[in-house]
Amino acid sequence: MKQTLLLCVLFLSLLSTATIAQKRPPGKSHMVRCVLSDSLSGQPIVNGIVQFNYNRMGLYTDKNGVFEIFHPEGEVVLTIRNLGYRTYFSKFDLTRDTTLTVRLLAVANELDEVTISTQSVDQTIRKPLLGVTRLNIKTIKNLPAVMGEVDILRSLQLLPGVTSVGEASNGVNIRGGTVDQNLMLFDDAPIFNPTHLFGMFSVFPPDAVSSMEVYKGTTPARYGGRAAAVMDVAMANPSLDQFKVQAGIGLISSRLTVEMPLLKQKIGLLVSGRGSFNDFLFKYGPPRIRGIRANFGDAAAKLFWVINPKNTLSVSTYFNTDFFQTELLGGVDNIVSESTQFQFKTLNFSAKWFHAFTPKLDMQVVATQSDYAPSILLPETTGDNTVEIMSNVLHRQLKGNLNYTPNEAHKIEIGLGVVNYLLHPPGRLNPGSSPSVNAINLPQENGLELAGHIEDEFKATRWLTVMAGLRYSYFLDLGPGTVQTYRPGSLREESEVTGATQYGRGEAKATYGGLEPRLGLSLKLNDRASLKGGYSLMRQYMQVISNTTTPLPTSRWKTSDAYIKPQVSQLTTLGYFQSSKSSIFEYSLEAYWRETNNILEYKPGADFLLRENVETQLLQGQSRAYGIEAMATKKKGTTTGWISYTYARVLNRVDEGPSFMERINNGEWFPANFDRPHSFNLSLTTIPNKITTFSATFTYSSGRPFTAPTGVLRYQNRSIPYFTLRNQDRIRDYHRLDFSLQLNNLTEKDRRWQGNWVFTLYNVYGIDNQYSVFFKQVGTGFRPYQLTVFNAPIFSVTFNIKNIR
Repeated sequence: MKQTLLLCVLFLSLLSTATIAQKRPPGKSHMVRCVLSDSLSGQPIVNGIVQFNYNRMGLYTDKNGVFEIFHPEGEVVLTIRNLGYRTYFSKFDLTRDTTLTVRLLAVANELDEVTISTQSVDQTIRKPLLGVTRLNIKTIKNLPAVMGEVDILRSLQLLPGVTSVGEASNGVNIRGGTVDQNLMLFDDAPIFNPTHLFGMFSVFPPDAVSSMEVYKGTTPARYGGRAAAVMDVAMANPSLDQFKVQAGIGLISSRLTVEMPLLKQKIGLLVSGRGSFNDFLFKYGPPRIRGIRANFGDAAAKLFWVINPKNTLSVSTYFNTDFFQTELLGGVDNIVSESTQFQFKTLNFSAKWFHAFTPKLDMQVVATQSDYAPSILLPETTGDNTVEIMSNVLHRQLKGNLNYTPNEAHKIEIGLGVVNYLLHPPGRLNPGSSPSVNAINLPQENGLELAGHIEDEFKATRWLTVMAGLRYSYFLDLGPGTVQTYRPGSLREESEVTGATQYGRGEAKATYGGLEPRLGLSLKLNDRASLKGGYSLMRQYMQVISNTTTPLPTSRWKTSDAYIKPQVSQLTTLGYFQSSKSSIFEYSLEAYWRETNNILEYKPGADFLLRENVETQLLQGQSRAYGIEAMATKKKGTTTGWISYTYARVLNRVDEGPSFMERINNGEWFPANFDRPHSFNLSLTTIPNKITTFSATFTYSSGRPFTAPTGVLRYQNRSIPYFTLRNQDRIRDYHRLDFSLQLNNLTEKDRRWQGNWVFTLYNVYGIDNQYSVFFKQVGTGFRPYQLTVFNAPIFSVTFNIKNIR
């Protein structure tokens, strides 16, 4: 018994000694005491995990939410975690006993970190608009980007219902619409070519963008002029009280953005520029790419003036330029050239005046101008002369809206607008000093669109919210110009012309118009779920003519005329939305059906680039698109992201007559160039601490259609492929995995600048995704070839810096 008692006393003595040793460690140390509680309720958080200097071993708070420990003097990085709460970080110098009071923010109560929507849960459930996506620039910058370039369009392709024809696609296809059927706006001014270098990067300068809204379902009545969807990108307003600078240096481009208050709290200016200067590196690559030259640049500026509490004025401008040179692609008669140079420029202006009559009634007037000039340059091998093929699109618009909000549940909008479409010229060939090339100058096209709209959004009952809008548009194809007449019952061919009618300046050669109803309904099932439906009819009076899968600068814009009717699209949508109790997760399921009349397709062997009577090369038909989209989003917490699946089909039918030249695929339905039945997207972003942000994306989609030879003809001992059916085969399925790692500097009190490094690995496992399949003559036969854009992992690094005070 005595021995047992002695052992117990000895054990307690040793335990006491160990405890004293823990409380009084050798060396200079100080007490760290922390009281941990919920930020809203103030209740203590029990078993909160406390870690010092990223050590895997940690302490736990007691029943009162308190922990105490002696820690050696010096720099301390404190991390506190608890399930269901945002992780807390703190970096400080420990020089004396320190007591901290930490209130953790519950994930369910924080603002959305990602997203896909900046609306509150109540708005998401109640709002009658269906198929509306909002992405903030912070979310976009966290996603992995090809070659380190933050890209709005590539980010958009991670959402359900949004696809493209491949890696280097010049734009996106939204719910069965072609690239030109999307209205892309940058600070209210339209963008006609949304990418640099044939689709490698989008033209929107990331540091000058504040947010992006995409309307792929019910489209508000204020938007018109396109048949499929609207992508409205807003330029950031400059700071009115602080001078700000941010810059980035990457492998492909470098950028600089400056915000400055010209008159504090009254006038601010934002200037942003980006440029690529590294195309000299092609000279050191393999022989087949040494002749390539590629560079681009863009610049944006915005002046924002708070005139008084009831009036603001903003003026913005945007410019971009592209140059790309490669070995000769195709040819033009009598032009001997070994290379092809593509060049295009965009110059936009917009001005917006906002006036508040009362807190419930306001008005805004917007004036915009967009000037888009693509060209092809063919340097002749026999001298210094360069032959140029160019065109120009000038878009000018004036519109005004009157908004009346009698209460939070009711909003009325009335607006008028006028748009002038001027193609001057739609095509021009300038031979320069070449004696063997004849000049071509197509007559200008001048179109005028007049529109008015009214829209009423109101809460009909406690559970039902309605958005009812009506837009009317009227289009005039104006002279001067000539309209040819073809023999009745014949094909539209030059040989069938029987006469022509001359129209003077300002005379209407053709007119079109009609009502465009818009309807959105939201039935609130409970506080976390709703059922929505919508209908939109849209008319498009100017479209792209192209026989390629992606509109390059070689494509041609065309206004509606006596023979080219405007495209008319009708979209019906139905959706279910559900939010979790904590508002951390959101789920959606949407279905849609689109019917589009008067789509454009080219005749077999069409050549329309420099043809005056382009109607002889075109056919018009119908398009049918339908699909189901499912999506789950985690909007808050250390790890955020979304996962989505889409089943969608896009089918076209062209049948203008019984002859081979008047129909495609015998007048039967056939898949469109961008028909991809299955699409799956995954995006994850995790922020384990203030220093590190890790992102990963995975995308999969079915292979798109292409036209394969139906058979082979033998002529003079040569094999010649012939084609009878269009888009009857498919390239391989597409899939890709990307990673991104951001390393951020911890902000210190005396630090003025903050920098971060972004490391991106694009196409992690190096899959050689097919972009297209084509057939080339080899000897007396022909062989199929595949074109891939990125067939290996691409690593990039970018350094960003900005001032923080």
